[in-house]
Amino acid sequence: MKNNLGYSEISPKEWLSINQFLQEIKQIDSPCITVYYPYGKGQETISLLQETKRKESFEKIEFEIEKRIRTLKENPSSAGRFTKTLCIFGWIKGGKVNTKEIGTSKKLPYIYMASKKPYTKPFGDILKINYTVLVVTLDQKSAKIQKFYGNQIIQEAKLRIDLQGRHRKGGQSQGRFLRARQTKIHVFFKKIATKVREMNSNLDLILLGGIGPAKKEFHSQLDLESAKICRFVENLSFSSTPNDIHKKIIHHLYQHRRAYVADIIKRYEKLVKEGLTAKRNDIIYKALEIGAVETLIVSADYHKNSQFKNIMKMLELAKNTSAKIEFAASAKIIQKLDINNSVLAILRYKIK
Repeated sequence: MKNNLGYSEISPKEWLSINQFLQEIKQIDSPCITVYYPYGKGQETISLLQETKRKESFEKIEFEIEKRIRTLKENPSSAGRFTKTLCIFGWIKGGKVNTKEIGTSKKLPYIYMASKKPYTKPFGDILKINYTVLVVTLDQKSAKIQKFYGNQIIQEAKLRIDLQGRHRKGGQSQGRFLRARQTKIHVFFKKIATKVREMNSNLDLILLGGIGPAKKEFHSQLDLESAKICRFVENLSFSSTPNDIHKKIIHHLYQHRRAYVADIIKRYEKLVKEGLTAKRNDIIYKALEIGAVETLIVSADYHKNSQFKNIMKMLELAKNTSAKIEFAASAKIIQKLDINNSVLAILRYKIK
């Protein structure tokens, strides 16, 4: 399946493996060397590590990473069917150098970075890893609410009411029965909306599914903040398998990311007129050195151009000065912004 970014969506199986891997990586709370490189570029990556001089502790880590790269050249590991990018993380714990790696069947940006913690943002930008998503499946009498962080369910709630399906002969009139039934459903939906609001902490998306019209009836009960990030999902039911649910999550996260990047580009284009952007690499480098960059916009394929090493240094500088880094994967956006040989920056303040 192709998304509108021009990148194929990651399979649920690979997404699951990488999510689990990154859960382990995010436990590392030590200065780390992060290296991502295209399969087949191992020797070039070793040369890059060797030509860059760092403090002694990082040099020790890099030496071990070089050894891992040589090993992986013969036997590359991959969470997917084929290896396109290899990712290695190295750090020191208890005086010993540790390394962990994973391969992916997708293209990730070429990364070589020393930072306070492992650098994992490209996995989120390109592969939609470790987002927080609320999946709400409901009908008029039952609801299941699952809060996912990546592939893990970190919170869950189930709600249910007794609801008579048909009017029985005798007793109240058909009209009164239907009004009472609809009131009961309305109260139930309010209860679900309250639970959603309670679980709406640091959510990226709310996915709303279920058979029948219930999801559309329920949507009007959501508060403004929840409704803003809510998306309707087709063919999602109480019987959907975990694999089916993961497919839905992945697909909607790709759409969410596309909209997010489009908003950043709109903001950049607006700020151009206000003098709060920069396009030339030399100017952006200086702006990074003085902490003037708020957001750095980089092509995910930047390693293919002549400014590769310069941009790589800028990424490390951006990371270590708390500038946001956003990777653009869409060929249309890369061409529109003309960032094949450069990066773009949104500035915190005007610079001379």
